[in-house]
Amino acid sequence: MGLSLKLSSLCIIIILSLALFSDLKQVESASPDYTNLIYKGCARQQFSDPSGLYSQALSAMFGSLVTQSTKTKFYKTTTGTTSQTTITGLFQCRGDLSNNDCYNCVSRLPVLSGKLCGKTIASRVQLSGCYLLYEIAGFAQISGMEMLFKTCGKNNVAGTGFEERRDTAFGVMQNGVVSGHGFYATTYESVYVLGQCEGDVGDSDCSGCIKNALEKAQVECGSSSSGQIYLHKCFIGYKYYPNGVPRGASSSPSSSGSSSGSSSSGTTGKTVAIIVGGTAGLGFLIICLLFVKNLMRKKYDDY
Repeated sequence: MGLSLKLSSLCIIIILSLALFSDLKQVESASPDYTNLIYKGCARQQFSDPSGLYSQALSAMFGSLVTQSTKTKFYKTTTGTTSQTTITGLFQCRGDLSNNDCYNCVSRLPVLSGKLCGKTIASRVQLSGCYLLYEIAGFAQISGMEMLFKTCGKNNVAGTGFEERRDTAFGVMQNGVVSGHGFYATTYESVYVLGQCEGDVGDSDCSGCIKNALEKAQVECGSSSSGQIYLHKCFIGYKYYPNGVPRGASSSPSSSGSSSGSSSSGTTGKTVAIIVGGTAGLGFLIICLLFVKNLMRKKYDDY
């Protein structure tokens, strides 16, 4: 009887372990990529805050931005009790993110800003799907066309007709950003392109900013199969898939080079692992249920 009780307990433990393992695999496979860190920009000067007023204003601003991220993809606000402690901040999410994804992205930014920049008078943290910016009153303004960050893929695809396809895709995207009032993403002959302007930039200025970013991409990245250019008021990204853009490809162009379908195969592998694990767990569950059934029948027969 003691052996039977131990075997029953073992069945329950293994079933629970398999269920937990399956849940962890599903969480892993569903892990979003829009929270990957792209770059940080931190002012050199730290703010002096003996009274704690700056910290209070900054905390209030962060709270306001995170709250608004559940409702909108761009929000700008100013906080502070005096002109000396006034802080202007904003966040923006990529135009194709849902409200929930936007919130999940933006809610990470205040902590990241503190870890990466500390208590600086200005900070900008850019993730794949969103960014946050704040500046203390009096911080020197920079041009909206100033390049903040660039990254270009390692694969060079010169001589394949790529440049012509890319440049045509760039033209389509530039027009699309204007008609889309600040955000546009599309695919043209295996080239995926995406562009976005800051939410308070008008259509005309947005077109000029995107044009500037596209020209920089042509010069800075040359024949690279992928690239991203971040200016102060806009950014663009592109990626070339020589075998065609795979279904379900990430909306955020990666600059790790062109590896057609790599993201899709990775997801497929995780899905297969979950199915196999679930099948094995179901089989073991059936065996355990049969064992318990036989055990109960034996106990009934003994009576």
